[in-house]
Amino acid sequence: MYDLHTHTTFSDGVLIPSESARRAKVKGYKGIAITDHADESNFLFLLEKQLQFKEDFNMASSDFKVIIGLEFTHVIPSNIGKMTEIARRNGADIIVVHGETIVEPVDSGTNRAAIEAMVDILAHPGLISEEDAILAAKNKVNLEITTRKGHSLTNAYVAMMAKKYGCNLVIDNDFHAPGDYMDYEMCYKILLGAGLSDIEAKKVFENSKNVFMNRGGFDV
Repeated sequence: MYDLHTHTTFSDGVLIPSESARRAKVKGYKGIAITDHADESNFLFLLEKQLQFKEDFNMASSDFKVIIGLEFTHVIPSNIGKMTEIARRNGADIIVVHGETIVEPVDSGTNRAAIEAMVDILAHPGLISEEDAILAAKNKVNLEITTRKGHSLTNAYVAMMAKKYGCNLVIDNDFHAPGDYMDYEMCYKILLGAGLSDIEAKKVFENSKNVFMNRGGFDV
C-alpha cells in the first residue's frame, strides 16, 4: 500500500517525518508521500526541508520510501496553477490540492483550478460537479477516496462520479496523527462502503501504487 497524502509537524501533523514513515511501515505501507499544507507563504520552505529529509531517508532505507510534495490548502484558485508550476520546478514529486470538502469553507472554484493545473491528486473533492469530473478524467487528475473523518462523508458521491466519467481514484489517509494510518483490510472496506466492487477497489490500490512509482517512488 501507498499513502499519497500525509502531514507532519511542518504543518498540522503531530509527528516528525521519520516517525510518520515508521508508523506507516508498521501498518504495512511500502511508501508515503509527505504533502504538508502549503500556501503562498510557505511552500518553497516546505519543499526545501522535506526534500532534504527525502534524500537522507531514502539513502538509508531499502524497504520503505518517501516522496515529497505539497497539499495546496485554501489557496486562492487563481494562484494554484502558477504555484504548481513553481513547486514542480523546485523538485516537488507530487502536488495535491485540498478540494472542496463539505466540512470546510473551501473557496468555490478550487476543484476546477486544481484540475486545470493538472495536479496529481484532488483531495476530498466533495460534491464535485459533472463538468469538473469530466475534465479530471481528461486531464488525468486522480480523485481521492479518503479515510479521514468529515472529508469521507462524500466518498460515495466521489466514487459514483469517478465511475460515471472514468476518473482514476486513489485512497489516502490524510494522515495527521497516530491512529490515522488504516491497514489494508480497513481501506478495502472503506472502498467497498463507497460503492466500489471488489475489482474496482483493488484497482484503486493499484492506481495508488502506480502514482507513487510514476512520481519518483521505488518498487520495494
